[in-house]
Formats: sequence, C-alpha cells, structure tokens
Amino acid sequence: MVSTKGAAQILTGYRLINSKYPPTSLFDDVADADDFDALFLIQELTNPRLQNELGNLQLINTADIPFGITGCNMATAPFTHVNPAGSRFSSGNYGVLYVADTIETAVLEVRHHQQLYWHNVPALEYERMLFRGLRCTFIDDNLFDLTDRPMSDSVYAPADYSASQAFGAKLRKDGANGVKYWSVRNQAQRALCWGLFTPKIVHSCVQTAAYEMIWSGGITSVGKLSVF
Repeated sequence: MVSTKGAAQILTGYRLINSKYPPTSLFDDVADADDFDALFLIQELTNPRLQNELGNLQLINTADIPFGITGCNMATAPFTHVNPAGSRFSSGNYGVLYVADTIETAVLEVRHHQQLYWHNVPALEYERMLFRGLRCTFIDDNLFDLTDRPMSDSVYAPADYSASQAFGAKLRKDGANGVKYWSVRNQAQRALCWGLFTPKIVHSCVQTAAYEMIWSGGITSVGKLSVF
C-alpha cells in the first residue's frame, strides 16, 4: 500500500509548536541508542521531571530516534507527547510529525486548530499564544502520495477524521514512513503537507522564528515576533 514517486530526495517542511512545551535536550545530548539508555537511567534517578519532559518512550522504538541530528529532541517529541484526541492521520495512540511546505501554510493549519480549541473555552475574552517556528529537512522515502486524490475524498474531510485516521493506521501498519497530502487549510495556494509516522527519516529540525496568535472572540491576529 506504500507508494512513492521518483527517487528519494531531501525535502524541507515547516511547523509551529506551542512555546508552553519546553524542549528537552536529552535526545540531543547523546550520539546513539546505547548512550541514550545509559544517560536516561542516570538522569532518571536524579531528575524526577525527566519523564514528563521526554514523554512516553514506550510509544517509540528507540531505533527510530535519529540520534546525532540537529534538533533530535524536536523531531522526536511528537512521537512521545501524543495528543490523545488524535489528528488527521492518528486516532491518538501513536504520534505523527506534521510539516507544511511553507511557514505560512503551517500557520494556517495551526490557526485553524487553535480557533477550534479556544472556542470551546467558556467566557474566554482574551488569550495570547506563543509558538516556535521550526524548519525540518527529511527524506522523501516510502511516503504514500495522496495528492492524486481530489479534495472531495474522505481523507480530506475538514472536520471528520474517521476515514483519514483509519487510512493512516493502515499505512503505518503496512510500513509506510508517512504520507504526502494537500493542505486542507490552505487550499487556495494548493499547499502541501506531510505527516511522518517516524522521526528516523528526519535530517534536521531547527528553530527559525517566534510567532504569536491573539484570541479575542476568535483569533484576530498572527504575528512574527523574532528570528533566531
């Protein structure tokens, strides 16, 4: 069920992560799985917050962690800190690293989900959210291509993820590294997104800028604050 087009190449994608989740440096401090296991056991004894920072390590195979790359912690975090509510290609029992073709597309994707979230907070009049922009490079290897399907296909349903979650689970079970698909939130630009089922194909993940979103009865503005 895995489908790719052409030879593998290095792609660049962008994402936003909420700054309320501080990154851990442990994944970046070691060079391989053996070093990680030893360092984790040592730090686990002296740092009671380590497990919260690293997330649930049982959700990822240590062999899939790309030790030694720049930003290993940021590439790995979506797979150990999994949203139980799920996402387009996961029902919440495994992680997916979502990236977009441009930072503008990433902003539109995150803005949509933030809008839904804050609408459900009663009596909220104002909120300011801070995000870190990330630039990720990854290998276009063993990624299922959904771009030949029209936006009317059930995998692109704007709010009902039942079909896309079932499709993602089967792809992952069949051994796909991820999926390439059209952005649902930036259709006007025919923007692309990728959902990676493993961090092992990531080459780097670096912070590029800080962004803010302002909520006041809805998200009224999005701004770029600084460049790293």
